[in-house]
Formats: sequence, C-alpha cells, structure tokens
Amino acid sequence: VQLQASGGGLVQAGDSLRLSCTASGRTVSTLTVAWFRQAPGKDREFVAGARWGDRKTAYADSVKGRSTFSKDNARNTVSLQMNILTLEDTAVYYCAASERNPAWSWLRTMPYDYWGQGTLVTVSS
Repeated sequence: VQLQASGGGLVQAGDSLRLSCTASGRTVSTLTVAWFRQAPGKDREFVAGARWGDRKTAYADSVKGRSTFSKDNARNTVSLQMNILTLEDTAVYYCAASERNPAWSWLRTMPYDYWGQGTLVTVSS
C-alpha cells in the first residue's frame, strides 16, 4: 500500500484547508486510515481517523468541531477538511493506514503499517 498526501500550503489564521491522501495497492474501504501531524519540536499526534467499514470518525480534541474526515471510495482517497485554522495547526500532516480493524479505543494509538510522505501546513497570523 502506498499513500500520497497533498493539499498542504501556507494559509492565514482563520482560513480553511483540505488535505487529501490517495491510496494505491488497496482500496481505502478496506483500510483503517488516519491523519497525524507533527509540529516543530513536538511529538507526532493523532488528528482524525476511521476504521475500515466504520462510518464513525475519531477526532483529536484540538480539531473536533472544525474538521471533517471523509473517505471517497470511488477515488480511493481520504480527506481532511480543516476550518478556522490557528497557528497551532502548523505542522507536517501525514496520512497513515493499516489493514487491521482495531478496537475503537486503539484507533489513535495503534501502530500503522503504511505512511504517506507528509504535507506541510503553515498557518500565519
């Protein structure tokens, strides 16, 4: 499975951004897929994700209510729409996938098997 992330860029605080991750080698409908991010000097953190076959999505508290995770099975793509961006959203964003279908509580912390190359989001004031 290969993942290609895109959509990052330089935006202003308050703007919106849509990140996309296109998978090849396996359909996203059969993958658990998540977005992570790593800000400068910080550990990588879970942002949003969903188990395969599950319509429920998990979000980090920091993005809940202003972000939407979605899957497009026809395009084999997952997206992360982020609104009302803040300086704290500045990070490299990675999409990750696993063939496992974990327990819901493990979605945020389990080891993912496949990682995209990352796309940089920079939010300026």
